[in-house]
Amino acid sequence: MDNKKKWVVFTSAVLISLVLGILYTWSILKSAIEKSIDLGDTGAFQWDKASLNDPYSVAVLVFAFVMIISGKVFDKLGPRITSLTGGVLVTAGLLLASSSERYEIWIIGYGILVGAGIGFGYAVITPVVLKWFPPEKTGLIAGIIVAGFGLSSVYMAPLFSYLINSKGIFHALSFYAVIFAVVVGFFSFMLFNPPQKKNNCNIETVNPGDELKVSQILIKPEFYILWITYFIGAGAGLMVISFVTEMVKNGLGEEAFLGVVILAVGNSGGRIFAGYLSDKIGRTTTLFIMFLFQASLMIICGLFIDNGMSLVMLMVSATLIGFNYGSNLSLYPSITKDLWGLKNFGVNYGLLFTAWGLGGFIMSRVSQMIKSATGSLEYSFLLGGILVVIGSILILFLNKIIKHPKLVKI
Repeated sequence: MDNKKKWVVFTSAVLISLVLGILYTWSILKSAIEKSIDLGDTGAFQWDKASLNDPYSVAVLVFAFVMIISGKVFDKLGPRITSLTGGVLVTAGLLLASSSERYEIWIIGYGILVGAGIGFGYAVITPVVLKWFPPEKTGLIAGIIVAGFGLSSVYMAPLFSYLINSKGIFHALSFYAVIFAVVVGFFSFMLFNPPQKKNNCNIETVNPGDELKVSQILIKPEFYILWITYFIGAGAGLMVISFVTEMVKNGLGEEAFLGVVILAVGNSGGRIFAGYLSDKIGRTTTLFIMFLFQASLMIICGLFIDNGMSLVMLMVSATLIGFNYGSNLSLYPSITKDLWGLKNFGVNYGLLFTAWGLGGFIMSRVSQMIKSATGSLEYSFLLGGILVVIGSILILFLNKIIKHPKLVKI
């Protein structure tokens, strides 16, 4: 019976993950808003183009910081209430954004409410499933669960593109709000923690007794190194995600959403691959490899984005950048669980996850400002590449100060 319940929880978490990934379709929504600004018809969006990424940036930031609160709610009240709260917030935010073209409304609806709702939903899907599986499968299971979040763009991108082109951006948001409410509302009731006996077995880490509280992890130097590297790795990836449709629209025209789809495949594939690999060769070893690969890609894009980069090369680069970015979303929760345990996983990972939010907020905002000032993405990519190189060096230093068999194996 427990084995059957395990797979019910697993499937429900994956399905919720698949609808949570609306953030990754922002470049499609942004493109529609920018087109409306250019047309200037009655009822059109009247935003400053330097602020086009603001709702997305705010959503990323709110998502990350709400994870501290939602993680605490999950640890105390369980998965169902936490997930349902997220469902209500996202639905309300999408409906609010669908009611007006005003900048302030989108900041509140898409930025604050949707961001907060995703934070509540995302705080549930990984830890509730990890509690049902043995420690040696932590990386793979975490990778599969969060892969749904990244893979959601595969269906969302064509869906939103079709709805926006045929019905308009407001209809697209309200339609998806209904889908989201039904899926999250139903499958939240399929999420539950394992029985106490199994739970106690599964939360045991490689170092028994390492069930640390926030106050304990905040005095450890490895927390701050992990936070800085997460900031860099996530920020670089989210910057590219916010621009991907713009990057490929000259070559694909109305089918530019395919760039989002291809990046999503890379994003989700990176989560599963990195999670699996980290179970074999260690978490931080895998993280170092991914950072080096990401740095190379960012610098190559920076050097060639304005100098004859073909559409094929651009699409391949975006896919691989998405692949490397996705690895962060399976490796950092796995590292959190291995170092500090599952008992306080929700709030501990929520605190570390603020790096993801600040990285996405700052780097997507700065890159939009650089693009508006220079008309080029070159400097954004080069800046991202340099930062990822610095992150690689920090990971090497991290390997020197931590002694944990699941993190450093080779």
